Amino acid sequence: MGDDLGKLESKAKKASLVAHYRYSVAWSPEDEEYVATVTEFPSLSWLDTDKEEALRGLERLLQEVVADMAENGEEIPLPFAERKYSGNLKVRVSPEKHRQLAISAQEQGVSLNRYLTERLIAG
Repeated sequence: MGDDLGKLESKAKKASLVAHYRYSVAWSPEDEEYVATVTEFPSLSWLDTDKEEALRGLERLLQEVVADMAENGEEIPLPFAERKYSGNLKVRVSPEKHRQLAISAQEQGVSLNRYLTERLIAG
């Protein structure tokens, strides 16, 4: 009985994980159907003439894929919603662009980090 309980808990955990992924459903003019995609698994998609069915089909497929990955000991991508981020971002630019940005920051009277953060927030 303990083994059955463990299997049920594992299945519930995978189903919960699948529910936390980042889904998108959009009309595909080429296919003339809705296409559902999931950001964490870019190679997976599901087509259907019904928008909700496209999403449900992809969720069923993803449950199978996640179960198969777990069974084979493969690493299952963590949903973006559950990932932890440090807030540190390293960006490489050319030395000339770095110089231009440093000058702009100085002209604004702020640090380069603050200048870049404000530009990112402003879009």
